[in-house]
Amino acid sequence: MATKKPNILVLWGDDIGWWNISFNSRGQMGYQTPNIDRIANEGVAFTDFYAQQSCTAGRAAFITGQNPIRTGLTKVGMPGADVGLSPEDPTIAELLKPLGYATGQFGKNHLGDKDEFLPTLHGFDEFFGNLYHLNAEEEPEDPDYPKIPEFKKRFGPRGVLHCWSDGKGGQKIEDTGPLTKKRMETIDDEVTDHALRFIDETHKADQPFFVWYNTTAMHFRTHPAEKHKGKSGQGDYNDVMVAHDENIGRMLNKLDELGIADDTIVMYSTDNGPHYNSWPDAGITPFRSEKNTNWEGGWRVPAFVRWPGKFKAGTVLNGIVTHQDWLATFLAAAGESKIKEKLLVGYKAGAKTFKVHIDGYNMLPYLTGEVKDSPRTFFFYISDDGDILSMRYNDWKFVLMEQRAKQMACWVEPFVKLRIPKMFNLRRDPFERADENSNTYWDWVISHGYLMYGMQAIVAQQIQDFVKFPPRQRPASFNLDAVLATLQDASGGANH
Repeated sequence: MATKKPNILVLWGDDIGWWNISFNSRGQMGYQTPNIDRIANEGVAFTDFYAQQSCTAGRAAFITGQNPIRTGLTKVGMPGADVGLSPEDPTIAELLKPLGYATGQFGKNHLGDKDEFLPTLHGFDEFFGNLYHLNAEEEPEDPDYPKIPEFKKRFGPRGVLHCWSDGKGGQKIEDTGPLTKKRMETIDDEVTDHALRFIDETHKADQPFFVWYNTTAMHFRTHPAEKHKGKSGQGDYNDVMVAHDENIGRMLNKLDELGIADDTIVMYSTDNGPHYNSWPDAGITPFRSEKNTNWEGGWRVPAFVRWPGKFKAGTVLNGIVTHQDWLATFLAAAGESKIKEKLLVGYKAGAKTFKVHIDGYNMLPYLTGEVKDSPRTFFFYISDDGDILSMRYNDWKFVLMEQRAKQMACWVEPFVKLRIPKMFNLRRDPFERADENSNTYWDWVISHGYLMYGMQAIVAQQIQDFVKFPPRQRPASFNLDAVLATLQDASGGANH
């Protein structure tokens, strides 16, 4: 099938560590991920790709193209929560639908579990999947879980849902049953089957598709099926990682089978960094710390993209790229290269008109090699409470608040606010070790205090953007003015 508009296939794992992909680790973990590696080898690999600090934030950043602080989707969604995807925030699916795309989402969602938050009311024709992280799904099986029916009805997780849009602003919802520990062994096989069927159907209809495929692997707790045990030779977690790669292979093989690989953009990534405190049931990263912290290990994730004939095979890019950038990039690939500008003034997509600030950039010229540098030079690290923890500008990172706790305590202990930001050069110290190991670190920081002047100007610009398009659900602690004041105080103190 030769389409003027490319198919778009987005393949995600959950909490995947940067080092769990053998393209990155070169097999050091004792197993291979040949199918994920294939995307990297046949396309583009990123070294400085940023997700978010947790599941909901990472998924919201991707599908809306906005910083999660704007949409209010910074915290991990729990059963029955009132926070979810707003109808005022367009999704990639909603913007692609008027361009002729069939849209399907398969696997984990985690953008709110009430009916109004489900994907089939936000641009997707079909959804099959679960709504939470795995450890929340298995709570009802705990012996101490309350036996009161009203408790489970009010606080318990919904089952695996199969939903269809009716094309008129409504949806049909079918609950296929709970995601039990036993079903967790094979749920990703179910998800893959549905995604493959959807691709077959759209191919037969000669329609371009946008498919967002999200496995439950590799979020803890891991429940390997008997057929997968021993595959890696490195324990249950890594056995499931190999099985995850096999499902990615099934998706890629379908494109080959239908003869549409050259007409399809394939992107692989994950929502956030690994949840290392649950090791050995956890992902691995060479970067400092883990998810829900200010450190690189929680934010920098594996990411690869392939578009044969458009993106040069074997390319490795060192520029800053984030999940927020895919909305503008995919829309440009589909023929709408000015979506970011149009949404600022009001853009009609289907029956809705959206007016929002997209924080992402069109990366298409960067990916094709038309331009040398990424259009993105700046990145905010924002906590689930709305605190600006750190900022990156080009090679430089400034840490305003740091998580000092280890293990599960990194979810319990507060971030520590610093009077003078810590500073890192992420080219010379990509693993952020200097503050703990260098004898001359603070002398180096004092010598580079002038860099904070430039950061003040960037923060001032961000303040203006947030005045025009304020956060839809504003955490009490979100305060850019306070960040600017901190930088101003610190830049003065560093020079005394």
